[in-house]
Amino acid sequence: MGLLEQTIAAISAKLDEDAFHAAKERLANQAKPAGSLGIMEDISARLAAIKGTINVQLKNKQIVTCAGDHGVTEEGISLFPSEVTPQMVYNFANQGASVNVIGKHAGATVKAADIGVNHDFEPDLPIFHKKVRYGTANFTKEPAMTRDEAIRSIEAGIEIINELDAQRPVDLLGTGDMGIGNTTPSSALISVFSGIDAEKLTGRGTGIDDATLKNKIAVIKKGLALHRPDPADPVDVLSKVGGLEIGALAGLVLGAAAKKIPVICDGLISTAGALIACELAPFAKNYLFASHKSVEIGHKFMHDHLGLDPLIDLKFRLGEGTGAAVCMELLDLSTRILADIKTFEEVGINNAQ
Repeated sequence: MGLLEQTIAAISAKLDEDAFHAAKERLANQAKPAGSLGIMEDISARLAAIKGTINVQLKNKQIVTCAGDHGVTEEGISLFPSEVTPQMVYNFANQGASVNVIGKHAGATVKAADIGVNHDFEPDLPIFHKKVRYGTANFTKEPAMTRDEAIRSIEAGIEIINELDAQRPVDLLGTGDMGIGNTTPSSALISVFSGIDAEKLTGRGTGIDDATLKNKIAVIKKGLALHRPDPADPVDVLSKVGGLEIGALAGLVLGAAAKKIPVICDGLISTAGALIACELAPFAKNYLFASHKSVEIGHKFMHDHLGLDPLIDLKFRLGEGTGAAVCMELLDLSTRILADIKTFEEVGINNAQ
């Protein structure tokens, strides 16, 4: 049994029901109107069920930003050239990117991962060196990658989680992405899994004009018609029209779920990875939180398919893990709401009706 199969088998179908019910009971008896903190109460109860305690401590927060290049950029679907991908990886490594700043504020450690960047990074660059190949192929002409490469990309994400958790148990994971052109494969993936036409769920990515958007939609349709990916086989879909960093993002979700680590998935590309993960292992969704509603139109369809409600809407469209970083503070706060707000009994207030 390979690493992927072992990891899927390790994902528990059930969370801790006793901890969940204890959390709900405490929330109902706190010195405030029941349910008055809304979604924050729901988050806290879910975290209690994942962690098996009502006093959840999210001390070791990690954000992993997976990077890869895309051959489909040859079709003119992006505003920026592929050379930007390695430049941004260096920026992540030097702690100068948006996710580094927001992640630091949230108390998280941010580290990039090279899964498929078309560049040779120095071995001592402080990133995860997990390159499967130098970018995907142009999926309008051939499959984005082989099936074996798709599996290897997923397993790269699993390996990253295993390595991080071995160093120090991870309490909370945020997923992020970097890869010029990667909204195109992400839109292709949700089109396959939802059965919705690409025209209805393809957005402007980094801000392309109408003509480029029309071309982008045509490119997605061409790739899907050429390869006919099988929605019942997530690895087939990933290999034919996906991305290497998307595979690794799926692996991060699977690896975290196997270790009962809650995961905040970021924007369109990170959620595409979560889609692959949950198609492979439906119970992985138990550990998933959707950070934000992206401006990218396809993101809503992904959330609908996964049955997840995004926590915030700040009109983000950056990726990198920025939305996940913001929401780490919300999850952290939710644990204190559950554990630290006193009950009526604890403060001596008679709540009898």
